[in-house]
Amino acid sequence: MQIAAMTDHTGAEIRDLDLSRPIGDDVRQALRDAFVRHHVLAIRGQELAPAALVQAVSLFGEIFPQHNTRFALPDCPQIHYLSNQDSFPDGRRYIPGEGWHTDHSNDNRPPMATVLHAVKLPSHGGDTQFANMAAAYDALPEPMRRCIDPLLAIHVYQSSHSARQLMTLSETNKERVPNAVLHPIARTHPESGAKSIYINPIRIEGILGLDHKEALPLLDDLLAHATQERFQYRHRWQPGDLVIWDNRCLLHKANSDYDMGETRYLYRVMLKGDVPR
Repeated sequence: MQIAAMTDHTGAEIRDLDLSRPIGDDVRQALRDAFVRHHVLAIRGQELAPAALVQAVSLFGEIFPQHNTRFALPDCPQIHYLSNQDSFPDGRRYIPGEGWHTDHSNDNRPPMATVLHAVKLPSHGGDTQFANMAAAYDALPEPMRRCIDPLLAIHVYQSSHSARQLMTLSETNKERVPNAVLHPIARTHPESGAKSIYINPIRIEGILGLDHKEALPLLDDLLAHATQERFQYRHRWQPGDLVIWDNRCLLHKANSDYDMGETRYLYRVMLKGDVPR
């Protein structure tokens, strides 16, 4: 197995590893260490059917039950699909993953990681961008770090301030998804101990104790700071890629800069996390 860093702060490429075969404890530990160190791992050249993907991701943790089950694979509901071929009820095309966000932050224990496995890709475009929120936190002026350290954000399924619309939850799914949860804006990583900016423009409804006139400009400023190019890694997908990233210290977004006549289809799995602190 070869591990090569993509940038000096985020992303590593993994080659010469076949996740369809048994993995020894030494390789498992090396992968986990690389995940914490690099935050995004791109494991190249994998051909994994759904059942094999479930087995492969168990190297990193337990599967997290995703909130909107309409995208679950019928024969393997632990895995959901992402596709540019779905539409909203009004006929508009649904592009999953658009806009900066971190997955399922409206859960009491948001997923620590998301895994995507490329099944079908457009000939050009459709990259996924990542922003390193730990590097962004470290680069904040000290007065701003002191300002956000004690703050709690209110996360909901769909923020009324979000520019991106999500697919509506079914009544059954609504029953198991929290109405609102509180998470710190400055989050400490449970493994590395590093602090990160933990925000989500799609899910945050406000900041506890602050008027929207104060909260929304603060959140906008933090997002603009954290998504500067110097904190980013842009993943250009290759057939067979399996990409796993750390939701605890990253934002990500999918790009829709490709021919919508072509199909972009990936499997998605999430892994259980802990309570943000």
